Amino acid sequence: MLKYAGATALIALCAAAGFWASGGSLKKASVSTATVATPARPAASAEPGTPVTATTGGTGQQAAGSAGQQAWVAAAPGRVETRGGEVRIAAGMLGRVAEVLVKVNDTVEDGELLIRLEDDEARARLAAAEAEAGTRKRERDAQPITAGREDIAKAEDAVYAAGRALTGARFELDYALAARRNGTGSEQQLSDARKRVSDARDRLARDRLAFAKAQAKASLPAPNRLESGLSAARADVEVAEALLDKTRIRAGSAGTVLQLNAKLGEMVAPTPEQPLVFLGDMSVLRVKAEVEEADVAKIKIGQKAFVRTSSYPGRDFEGRVTVMAPSLAPPRIGLRGPRRATDVEVLEVTIELDGTPPLLPGMRSDAFFRR
Repeated sequence: MLKYAGATALIALCAAAGFWASGGSLKKASVSTATVATPARPAASAEPGTPVTATTGGTGQQAAGSAGQQAWVAAAPGRVETRGGEVRIAAGMLGRVAEVLVKVNDTVEDGELLIRLEDDEARARLAAAEAEAGTRKRERDAQPITAGREDIAKAEDAVYAAGRALTGARFELDYALAARRNGTGSEQQLSDARKRVSDARDRLARDRLAFAKAQAKASLPAPNRLESGLSAARADVEVAEALLDKTRIRAGSAGTVLQLNAKLGEMVAPTPEQPLVFLGDMSVLRVKAEVEEADVAKIKIGQKAFVRTSSYPGRDFEGRVTVMAPSLAPPRIGLRGPRRATDVEVLEVTIELDGTPPLLPGMRSDAFFRR
């Protein structure tokens, strides 16, 4: 009996020892699991093999062990764009597309005609206004001009004639540019048309200055009925010409046609939400980055930076900070839905890229600012 009791006690003692050993092991594992730190996540487009470093405040600032290993001091999301940004050109009036003179990837110059809307009505109004202005001028010339207004009449006639000459020269340049693009024109014709436009603009500027000086004279007499009627008729000509010019959709600046949303025969409306042409200067690419407020003090004009994109993994595109916005603003990159109270303000920083990188406008990127 004592033998069995001793064996039972021995078995109970071993079980207790095993339990405490197991409990101690579980306790140790639990503590170890609780103290494992979550690894930091590098930038979205970081190169394979780049050492993973901790991030602070969501800005991507490196927290490496030694300062010599920090390649950059701040990071920010960005988007690639052309120099001067993307120019969106919409219609100036409701109308039907009569002619599309360019296509995607075409290079255009400042003021070049891109799209022409149907203009029969506008042309008719301009012709009627010009005819009325001619009649009014003949009536005025048939009577003596009011004493003291001779310089005014002469200067006004010169301004009107210079304006009509500039309009004709611009139409001639439009035809010359279209002919060159179609392969039916020559560079000499285009050069001559450009010169006529330039000369007409210079003449109009001089005549307007002379007209302003004539009007600035003191004690000018009031115009008579015929002189007033001529001025009103010429004003109608300018209104009709402005209406005709709205049927011409021109390039606001020199650049490359990035997108073209106009089709022959379709109706277009003057709404900025539906641009017909997207233009951009592809000679220089830049990145607009949005730096968080905590990192603003680390950025300065002329600072070197590099850009990474998911389209070209493993490649860095070098650049330099050229512009910093004067104030903070809400972020625009990746913004979805209404702003929340927890959203931070950002500083827009422009990085001009070196050389001719193979990036495309609109690409999302990550900008890293060097120490």
